[in-house]
Amino acid sequence: MGKYIDLTQDNFEATVNSGVSLVDFWAPWCGPCRMLAPVIDQLAEEFEGKANICKVNTDEQQDLAVKYAVRSVPTILFIKDGEVVDQMIGAASKQAFADKLNSLI
Repeated sequence: MGKYIDLTQDNFEATVNSGVSLVDFWAPWCGPCRMLAPVIDQLAEEFEGKANICKVNTDEQQDLAVKYAVRSVPTILFIKDGEVVDQMIGAASKQAFADKLNSLI
């Protein structure tokens, strides 16, 4: 069963530097973030071995949120080989995320 990767300052670069990554910047107090959580879990299963499905808790990893100019949560970054290629702000459908990932793989 696939599981998303919890990103921190320590493992962020190593994780997103190769291949395709979806990075969900979220916070525990954020309602839309909690609604998005099961979608992220499903994507982690479906894209296991094809893309990194990751989450960043912005309360705990404020430096990463600042570095990537995350001003509202949820913010989802799509990163390919270390470069941010797209972003979505706010909750969206699982299909929207899957389509974006498939276009990058």
